[in-house]
Amino acid sequence: MNMHFEELLGKVTSFMKSEAKTETVIGEQFQLGEFYCIPVIRVGMGFGTGGGEGDDAKKMHGEGGGAGGGMGIEPIGFLVSKGDEIQFLSTKTNKGLAAAFEKVPVLIEKYMEMQSKKEAVPA
Repeated sequence: MNMHFEELLGKVTSFMKSEAKTETVIGEQFQLGEFYCIPVIRVGMGFGTGGGEGDDAKKMHGEGGGAGGGMGIEPIGFLVSKGDEIQFLSTKTNKGLAAAFEKVPVLIEKYMEMQSKKEAVPA
């Protein structure tokens, strides 16, 4: 068995390169009124290969090998332009109203602490 890891790895990376595009994940750029929007993604890749061969006491020969790869793709936002202005809009929910709702439990806890401190102080 003749192992061609370089050839195999080339085919795997070529396939991943063809698939790791914004267009294949969330689409092409688009226009929304006066705004031009370009989707932005984050890509992570990992590869592994291994092989071996050996002889046993009966002079029998064995070979083996393998290769694998993995890829993670995440939409992270949009580049938005209008005229000469360009801005990045994140898809994360840590801004605006969503961020306020995420803080509600902490605010309630702080309010309750302040109330208990007021009640503990003698008038």
